[in-house]
Amino acid sequence: MKGYHDIGGEPAGPIPREEHDMMLWEKRVEAILLLLSQKGILRVDENRRGLESVGAEVYHGAGYAQRRIQSISSNLVLKGIVSIEELAARVADIEQRKDVLP
Repeated sequence: MKGYHDIGGEPAGPIPREEHDMMLWEKRVEAILLLLSQKGILRVDENRRGLESVGAEVYHGAGYAQRRIQSISSNLVLKGIVSIEELAARVADIEQRKDVLP
C-alpha cells in the first residue's frame, strides 16, 4: 500500500527551483539533526520513519523544517531522552517569549 508521503509518479506540476535563504530557526533544526546524528543518538532511518509517520495532514500542511523538528521530537520522546511533559513545558516557555526569532 502506498503511503501519503509517497508521491513518486503522481502529477504534481513543475518543481520550483528558486533558492531561498533559510530562516534562523530552520538552520537550528538542521544543526540539531546533524548533532544528534554525529553523537549517534538519531540515525537516518529513524529520522525518515519519523518524517513518514507525522500523519498526512502534518506532512502535507507543514514545511520541511517543521516536519523535521516533529520527527526529531517524536524520536527523542520514543527513546526516553525527553518526556512529553518536558517538551510541552519547553514549548510553553518559548511561546510566552516577547522576542521573536527571525
